[in-house]
Amino acid sequence: MLECGPAPAPQDLCSHQESLSMVAAPSDGFHGSQWRSTCLLPTEEQKRDVGHPGRATLDESLGDRSPWEEELLGQIRAMSDSQRSRVLEAIQHRIEEHTQVITIPGGSSGLGLQLPRAGHWGPSTVFCLQLLWKEVADPGIRELLAPLNLEPQQPVEKAFLFLVYGLILRECASSDLVRRHLMRLLELSHQTAGQREGMAVASGIASSSHLQEVWATLEHLGRTRVLRTACTSPDYQEPYADVHWRWVSSTSLLCYGHMALHAGEHILPWVDNVISRMVYYFSCSCYDNILETSFLSAAVMLVKALKQEHSTRRYRFTQIPELIQCLLAILQKEPNFLATLFRQKIILVIMELSKLRPSLKPVVKSRILQTCLQSLYMLPPMEMLKSCLPPLDLAPDVMVLYQKSMQALDLLLQTFISENKSMDEMCFLLQHTEPWLKSDKSHECKRVVQTIFLLLKYVVDYVKLTDEATPSMLGHQIGLLMLLWRDRDPVTQSHSRQCIYLLLQLLIQQKGSMGQFMHLNKMKNFEAKALRRSEMKFYNLVKALDRSLTPAQHTQLILTLLGGLCSHDHLQCDLASQLVLMIFQNQSIKVEQVAEILQGLFQELPSIVFKNILQTMMKAVTMLGTQHTQETVEVMLSLCHPSERQVLPLWKALASNNQLARKVLMLLYMKLKLRPPKELVRLSQQAELISLLALGTIYELLYTREYKATVRWAFAGILVGLLTQLHYLFELDVVEGISDYQEDSLEVKPLSPCRTCLEALKGLFWTTNYWEVFAYLQLLRGWELFEHLETYTEGVTLLARAMAHYDCEVKAVLGQAVISLKSSEERDNIVAILVITEFLNSQELTQYMSRRAMDNFLSLGLSSPNQLVRAMSLKGLTSILMDPKKVVLLRNQLAGLLDSFMGPEPQDLMGLMEILGDILHSLGTQGIGATSIRMAQHLLSLFEDEQAPVRGGAISLFGDVVHSGGKKYRPALKRQAFQALVPLLFHLVDSCPAVVMKTKLTFLRCAILLKWEFRKELFGKLAWGHGLGAENDIFIYMVESNFGSYHQFLMQALIYLGSPHKNLKRMAMKFIGGILQDYFTDLCFSLKRGDLKIFKKYLEVLKKDSDSVSRRFYQNFLEDITELSKFVRQ
Repeated sequence: MLECGPAPAPQDLCSHQESLSMVAAPSDGFHGSQWRSTCLLPTEEQKRDVGHPGRATLDESLGDRSPWEEELLGQIRAMSDSQRSRVLEAIQHRIEEHTQVITIPGGSSGLGLQLPRAGHWGPSTVFCLQLLWKEVADPGIRELLAPLNLEPQQPVEKAFLFLVYGLILRECASSDLVRRHLMRLLELSHQTAGQREGMAVASGIASSSHLQEVWATLEHLGRTRVLRTACTSPDYQEPYADVHWRWVSSTSLLCYGHMALHAGEHILPWVDNVISRMVYYFSCSCYDNILETSFLSAAVMLVKALKQEHSTRRYRFTQIPELIQCLLAILQKEPNFLATLFRQKIILVIMELSKLRPSLKPVVKSRILQTCLQSLYMLPPMEMLKSCLPPLDLAPDVMVLYQKSMQALDLLLQTFISENKSMDEMCFLLQHTEPWLKSDKSHECKRVVQTIFLLLKYVVDYVKLTDEATPSMLGHQIGLLMLLWRDRDPVTQSHSRQCIYLLLQLLIQQKGSMGQFMHLNKMKNFEAKALRRSEMKFYNLVKALDRSLTPAQHTQLILTLLGGLCSHDHLQCDLASQLVLMIFQNQSIKVEQVAEILQGLFQELPSIVFKNILQTMMKAVTMLGTQHTQETVEVMLSLCHPSERQVLPLWKALASNNQLARKVLMLLYMKLKLRPPKELVRLSQQAELISLLALGTIYELLYTREYKATVRWAFAGILVGLLTQLHYLFELDVVEGISDYQEDSLEVKPLSPCRTCLEALKGLFWTTNYWEVFAYLQLLRGWELFEHLETYTEGVTLLARAMAHYDCEVKAVLGQAVISLKSSEERDNIVAILVITEFLNSQELTQYMSRRAMDNFLSLGLSSPNQLVRAMSLKGLTSILMDPKKVVLLRNQLAGLLDSFMGPEPQDLMGLMEILGDILHSLGTQGIGATSIRMAQHLLSLFEDEQAPVRGGAISLFGDVVHSGGKKYRPALKRQAFQALVPLLFHLVDSCPAVVMKTKLTFLRCAILLKWEFRKELFGKLAWGHGLGAENDIFIYMVESNFGSYHQFLMQALIYLGSPHKNLKRMAMKFIGGILQDYFTDLCFSLKRGDLKIFKKYLEVLKKDSDSVSRRFYQNFLEDITELSKFVRQ
């Protein structure tokens, strides 16, 4: 509260001017700097004065009067107007003469204005009346002063002259006389502090009886002088005459302050006008120390006057925010050190103004808080405050100044909460401390936490909050305080913990829960006894917060802790992560909180610096996902597009628990099936479809190591879901970009929905190690069938055939297909029937489902409205599996066709091979027995047919035949496959691309049948390899997988040295050269003399070949043949 202590004596510490300067100004000529000289140092009494900036106000001289004072006033009242006028003129003349003698332009007169307090008129004060004695010639006036027994021996106190001047004006009955003499007084020089203050004192005393006249005079002064000099720069070297008016605006401000102080009960009708003039003159005047000091003095006097008026609380002021803004402007310009109590005074004045009506708007209070907090918190640390002071004659007690300033801030905050006793107001105040709670500077953080602690302690002890508001931001502010629990400063640590307890106490008091209140007290006692058991202490506090905070507050608390994860301070990051983990472990997260929490975590993830913090948060995500799986999955789908992959760590966290990972994939599968009809989907909404987000996520998870086992477990559901999703995308006509994909492109582009679905379908087989199925379609270009709706069914059929051939999840997929066949969606029925009819040829199908059950399901398809479903159902019902009697008929038909096929001149060879292939496929698991060996031998001879279609057809059919003999004939068919290896290897460079494609598949199928070691690597080279590197790798895979068969490969390759096809011939030369170079020693032991003769025979043919490459081959390897003959056995 603003109080007025006793005024210091003139001889205290500084001169009169120095003691005044706390309010009026420092040395007036000191304009350049923003800090104050030693004249600003307060006396001991001034330091105790918290109600006024450093001195007693002049009006107290009019309080309890001594007898001689009463006599003086009586004499003044007895004077006529003419006598009073002559006395006033004499005083004016004396003041003017004195000012001209001792004033230095731009400087101070050195005469401070320090008036004695009421009842303390000492000798030095009385003797100043000698001026009047000397200057006044009128015997009547001399008679007036005679009873005072003046002796002109003591020095003059100039301030007393202004006091007498004001008293005389106050007692004048003539308004004209008051205006005339007051204007003459104000026309004197405004250069010195004493002169300005004296004018203001006189004006204030006069206004107590002539308020309107004084106001009119000040208005005239403002129009004619203040506004004329307002914008003159104080640094500009003006002519000497203009210095007279330089600080007239400061005089005006002081005059308004004294007017308010003397207005008494008349203050309220005039207060808004007074404030508006103060604000205007301050705003339009050039800023310097004199102006700010005068304005603050006037504001202090105004506040004191308002406090003395009892009806102030009922009055509605209109200019308070503007007045506060001026005070804040002064506060902002304060230097970053403490030499005076200016900060304290400004804050206390603002505190008193904030009590007036109407209440300050939040935006005004916000400016107040921001400015005051910044002014105090940004001061240097305590240990540096003194060293930051500029050179001073007498250094102040910085600690006292600091403490008083901080106490003023505490009072301001207490006033705010006392004026609005609500939790919303508490949060509003705490909200403005946030920048300092986050400060990297320890002393700033320490100051703000101490301020919060004192405020909360005050509220708990003395304020009863009037409402039950539950502002969500309270959780945020609690979180900021919790992040300081491991601060390096022990005081900050302690205060932050106590703040949490106090906030909890307020929350519990609001709810009126006595049980929780008792529990909180026990927790506080426990903390005092067990400081070392910090983790247990944290856990108990977390539980208490979980019980006391609303869901919205709890969410804000967690979001704030998540923000602490990004700090570069490992202690704070670790604390934040541990607290979040505790909260999640406590299972206190409600469904409605999940979205905001996950979104907050997702935003912070990229900024987390420490790896162990990231790991801790992934544990927390796992816990959250376990508690709220569905909500977690839904939110994570909405965080960003799956292709951006920033959300991938969160998905990985959900895979750390096997059961949770399965739930996640099940939910994604269910989201994938949320497919609104095309009519209900707008073009702009396609990218936001939940099924597309689920699709993109599944695609990413296929290649995520943590989900590998779970994807294998959910294989069937994912497969059927992807197949039906692709059909749905065709229905939506979002096929753009599906055919533009380039596998070998290094440019990373987001995939279109259709392409994503197709790549996910391919990835499903590749990542689950069903690469044989993938390879089957890849080498037949079967994946391209899925790029168009017209060939979509062919693609599904080919895929199902490959799955049946390699027994790829047949049982599980069959179960999913049966479910889809019962679906009301047509696309589900199509996929299901295509898969089921192909699976009827699987060797293992009868183990999974009886014929009767299969018959029932196929019969169900006959009633489908879709023609394709009906046709495929009928085809399934007529299959070998459903009608075993057809086996004999098909085998008999096969025998007749074979006779034609193997005849000397078969007609329509291509047609025969196509029919034979269909019969083999229809017989399926029944096989063709020994006939397969005959067919394989004959087909092997057709590999070198002149017609490319025949070569290609024979090679393709060979791959089917070697897999159709059943277990009994498998060894014989393996020998046939071995015999085909060299021809197939050479036909990889066939001149016909169609033949090459079919050769790759058959070559791979032979490798699978023969169980080579590097089958998957071989496929990679066949599918995507190019050039000599790929050829060399395929050569190595083949030779190394058939250890000891080098001489057989060599003898087979010799035949192709005479091939009319240049590609095959050169491939043979490469192959033979490689065998001779890499396996020369092995050939020495495996070749015979007869083999060597045959070798030389074929090699000699190349000697005279027209092809230079052939002749060079002969020359290069002739020496090797000669060397080899030395070691070959008989």
